[in-house]
Amino acid sequence: MLIVLGILFAVAPAVVWMKIARTRPVGFAIGGTLLAGASLLIGVQQGWIDAPRPDAHLVFTALAPMLIACGAALEGRHENSPSPQWVSRRNGAIGFLSMQFILTLVVGLLYALLISDGSEAPPPKALPPLPPGISVVDEGISCGSGGCWRVVTVTSEDGLSGPEIIRELDLQQESCRSSGWLLDRRDLCVGARENGKNVTIYAGLGY
Repeated sequence: MLIVLGILFAVAPAVVWMKIARTRPVGFAIGGTLLAGASLLIGVQQGWIDAPRPDAHLVFTALAPMLIACGAALEGRHENSPSPQWVSRRNGAIGFLSMQFILTLVVGLLYALLISDGSEAPPPKALPPLPPGISVVDEGISCGSGGCWRVVTVTSEDGLSGPEIIRELDLQQESCRSSGWLLDRRDLCVGARENGKNVTIYAGLGY
């Protein structure tokens, strides 16, 4: 059900544009761009594209009305005065897109508020892929006063030492990057440490 709702959310601006477009050249150009944006958003929704979902939805719902407005302005330069029916459809489109943007903004702000306590652990994909010869011994989530971390303990099937495993993982130093674009201002930090003969890989979110 959520997949269907996500697809409908992504294609809604393109459908709205189809209802108000008046010329073929501009209509196809704007419609094609909106469908391309919808495809990218669906890719983010499905996890095919690695991008923060809340931010991607917010950016999409902000840019789509701007693109539609530009298309309507371009058409207005080459067409006669619009009919009352078109004006009615345009007003309905403005209302629909405004409602979509406001709902997305409210949900995005609620999301930003929910993650502000720092108690969320990163998803499994935050951890780096394991090279051949490195296998998982244990995995889980560890929480403390500083937040929660996703941890994976690995070992070498080829008898590598702890430092050699860390070198294979390219995690000699902890690395951090921004977790999101707009709403999620936390840093995602990934690192590794020796754990006896094994190595523990960890990923945590924090400010």
